[in-house]
Amino acid sequence: MDPILIKTIQFFLSLSLLIVLHELGHFVPAKLFKTRVEKFYLFFDVKFSLFKKKIGETVYGIGWLPLGGYVKIAGMIDESMDTEAMKEEPKEWEFRSKPAWQRLIIMIGGVTVNFILAFIIYIGMAFVYGDQIIPADSLKDGVQVVVPEIGDQLGIKTGDKILAVDGNEIEDFNTVFIEIVNGNSITIERDGEVMEREIPVDFISTLIDDKEKARFLSFRQPFIVQEVAPDSPNKGIDLQKNDVLVSINGQSASYMDEVVPILEANRGKEVSIIIRRENGQTKTLQAQVNEDAKLGIAIATTMKEYERMGYFKIETRKYSFMEAIPAGFDKGVNTVTGYLKQLKKIFNPDTGAYKGVGGFAAIGGLFPETWDWEIFWGTTAFLSIMLAVLNLLPIPALDGGHVMFLLYEMVTGRKPSDKFLEYAQMVGFFLLLALILFANGNDLYRWLSGK
Repeated sequence: MDPILIKTIQFFLSLSLLIVLHELGHFVPAKLFKTRVEKFYLFFDVKFSLFKKKIGETVYGIGWLPLGGYVKIAGMIDESMDTEAMKEEPKEWEFRSKPAWQRLIIMIGGVTVNFILAFIIYIGMAFVYGDQIIPADSLKDGVQVVVPEIGDQLGIKTGDKILAVDGNEIEDFNTVFIEIVNGNSITIERDGEVMEREIPVDFISTLIDDKEKARFLSFRQPFIVQEVAPDSPNKGIDLQKNDVLVSINGQSASYMDEVVPILEANRGKEVSIIIRRENGQTKTLQAQVNEDAKLGIAIATTMKEYERMGYFKIETRKYSFMEAIPAGFDKGVNTVTGYLKQLKKIFNPDTGAYKGVGGFAAIGGLFPETWDWEIFWGTTAFLSIMLAVLNLLPIPALDGGHVMFLLYEMVTGRKPSDKFLEYAQMVGFFLLLALILFANGNDLYRWLSGK
């Protein structure tokens, strides 16, 4: 099956699930409080519907415009802008006739379901898949800075150990990248000395402008012999599989970041190398560097091999169902916290993070080109949190806007007029439209510019 088609199917399956459950979060409390729900739609039905069927007092349908979905609750000023109905006397089954606390529950129902869904998914993933982590403190010789200019911006060098970001200890090396991107300061250890570095305020912008710089950190790649190439100038010397390079010409050369510059300086020359065997013994050999600054030796490239040789640890954690609950909950909390940090940076123009805001193409790009249920559910959980947080923004036309006005009413005892709510809804709609155009415009710009 075509990779683009697979990504598209995953995108629409995830989006449909999230929209239906979000709107169900509004629908259920509305019905419980005996409020009439006139429509329940997946996607928007501008001018026409792909499908619709009336059951009881509610029309259920699927629209053709996949920008979201909605429930049309009687007596409520929403995206339908049905102002004529608002001119009539309030009916007991209308939204506007219900107590403020009931209206508040109806309005927060959608985001509540999205948060609950994400946490349930994370709990299920912890139970089914477990976690695979690389303890940050197991990288005995620190990290490798793949892009030196980015390392210079952060004040990090190859060999440094990353201890914490914003004072929070880094436990899993897999989380280092996102923690740094969202953070303000980084704590490192260099040659036994602990120091703190400020993360530049526009650091995200630097990464967005050049995707090649995005993966600027890695674990250090050790030089572990797998085999000597048939055409290698070192075919005849005593090298064995799993030999570990220790030094070249007396210079430390255990990792590729150390090996490459030494070989570059010795093109076409003979060098003295020390290797360490699996039994711990060392041996000195004479090796030839070719004109391409290579030894003609294939090295180990898998994380499992690095772990087996003791360069770091890979911990696979399996959870019972009861253990999966707190593990999944922690994952959900960390995801919410991380996304809030991202939003904070997006709304700060100095960071340049707004350039990374994406629309439907960016969201679709989160899904893999092959079907992988673990990635699908992880992405769906993240999107559910994203949908919940964005819907809570105090923008009229979003749930957060309605909640803001309801809280004002509950605190002051004064309800905003219907006319004010109509105008606010209109302003919110245009703000929302502007955000959608901006996000998808960013997608288009990145596509045209190849970024």
